[in-house]
Amino acid sequence: MYLNVNPVLIAAAVIPAIFLLVRVERADRLEKESRGLLTSLVLFGVLSTAVAALGERIGIAVLNTVFAEETRLYDFLLYFIVVAFSEEGAKYVLLKKRTWNNPEFNCQFDGVVYGVFVSLGFALWENIGYVAMLGLSAALIRAVTAIPGHACFGVFMGAWYGMAKRREAAGDPAGSKRMRVRALLIPALLHGFYDFTASSAGGVMTLVFLVFVVLMFITAWRLVKHVSANDSYIQSYRFGFWG
Repeated sequence: MYLNVNPVLIAAAVIPAIFLLVRVERADRLEKESRGLLTSLVLFGVLSTAVAALGERIGIAVLNTVFAEETRLYDFLLYFIVVAFSEEGAKYVLLKKRTWNNPEFNCQFDGVVYGVFVSLGFALWENIGYVAMLGLSAALIRAVTAIPGHACFGVFMGAWYGMAKRREAAGDPAGSKRMRVRALLIPALLHGFYDFTASSAGGVMTLVFLVFVVLMFITAWRLVKHVSANDSYIQSYRFGFWG
């Protein structure tokens, strides 16, 4: 599909994702994850694009039978329900399948690393597709919006995912389930709001989108620093942030 794309465009599509992957991995201060695991998580992120595309196709088909297109309600349901939960749900399912019982998952910050690597695998492959169709201008725009956006969704997913693992290790299955629900729900809602405001760009909605993106980036980076600074091995349990 992408074999005839200019190598410069491929580099422009891939480099922002790689940069963010490196930054998050460096924040993992207790015990680095194996290259094999991290590579597989990126590939699982790529795979999640196909799963999400199938979910979106089914969701849109159902939506079109019930609601009229080009209405606010249609757009709201499309972005908050169909797109957000198809994409974040696909990431979450594959993230959990690959890492939940992996012996390397032994620190709370590992959840953040895993969430970001899966999310940026998704963003990387999606970005190559956009750049192949739309050219370098798409790569530049997505480098400062969509790719960091997916990284932020991964941070929020991973933060609560790591807490869920800690709660399970502490013998608190109900608490672990609550954290896993948040690990899916919070990034899905953020993703839905991101897409909904981006699609409504114009006038005040453009300002809302820009403010939201800036605040989300700042919050996500602070969360990375907070979880990294307070990381500990899961076996030595104590309640952490938002516990």
